[in-house]
Formats: sequence, structure tokens, C-alpha cells
Amino acid sequence: MREGMIPTVLGTVVSASSAALLGSKYKLAAYGALGFGLAHIVLGAIDLVEHR
Repeated sequence: MREGMIPTVLGTVVSASSAALLGSKYKLAAYGALGFGLAHIVLGAIDLVEHR
């Protein structure tokens, strides 16, 4: 498995699940989780590009 794939997939899952929570009463937690998910996607993508 390529280096950086796990953080990218994990970030996608976290971002999608937190985006589903944005309409609920837990908006602050959803925005926090969305930020962490997007950070994982960016860092995983950097690893994927760097270790080609």
C-alpha cells in the first residue's frame, strides 16, 4: 500500500461523516471534525505526491 493512502482515506471518511452532522445541533464539533478530516486529506495527498 502506498504511503499516504491511509491518512487520505481516513480524512475522506471523517470529512464525509462530519459534513453529515453539519445540519444537527452539534455544529461546532462537526466543524472541528471537518477541519481535522481536511487536514488529513491534505497531508496524505502530500505524502502520496512526495513518495511517487
